[in-house]
Amino acid sequence: MDRRRTLVALVVAALSLLLAMGTVAAQSENRDLIDGLEYQLLYVALPLTLFVLLILVYAAVKFHDNDDPQPTTEDPALEITWTVATALILLFVGLSGYSVLVNPYVSPSQALEGEDTSQDGFDSFADLPDTDDEEVHVRGYQWEWQATYPEANVTTESEIVIPADTDVTFWLTSDDVVHSLFVPDLGVKQDAFPGDYTRARTTVSEPGRYDAVCAEFCGAGHSRMDGSIVVVERDTYDEWLAANEGTITDAPDPG
Repeated sequence: MDRRRTLVALVVAALSLLLAMGTVAAQSENRDLIDGLEYQLLYVALPLTLFVLLILVYAAVKFHDNDDPQPTTEDPALEITWTVATALILLFVGLSGYSVLVNPYVSPSQALEGEDTSQDGFDSFADLPDTDDEEVHVRGYQWEWQATYPEANVTTESEIVIPADTDVTFWLTSDDVVHSLFVPDLGVKQDAFPGDYTRARTTVSEPGRYDAVCAEFCGAGHSRMDGSIVVVERDTYDEWLAANEGTITDAPDPG
């Protein structure tokens, strides 16, 4: 009876977790892709886990007092079945993961056809290829983030402002050591290397302020190297750029 209650409790807890996760709306294309992959894998892994647990409980109950255990009878059909089943599961996991990894929001090098997305041989932000996205130049240094908007020559410190419902490219570099821009709620993570330029890409649907941190240990002030991604409506973004052209300023209120 205790074993049955434990098993029922595990099933209820797992289903409650699935329902709770499903009620959280993704705020960006990146987060939506990552969450979708997690749900796919979870929906496959959960019934398999419960199936294995049921077999384990059954075997423990049925054979716990067996004083003369015998080896399992050789069964080629059974061995072929579980080998094929395992191969199919691994194939599903591989294809699901691949479909997300090659998406241009997760791997920006797979971006729009015809773009030059190579990140080799660039000496400055001015040498970077043009994209069809709204572009922000992000520079990491011990221990802050600095964002520059090349078209308006606007600069912010520890706040990166982007328009909602717009494809945005972050070009990242570092002045000193390796840093990593990580925005958990948006599913954005990209390293910034000294002397190199890397690309992160996203589109965010919901205006607001999202926490950003450095995810690569970068010295004594690493834990203090945080900031915000401030997402505002497109009109607010354009007005903010026009009003602060050529200045270092604060982010607008996301509303």
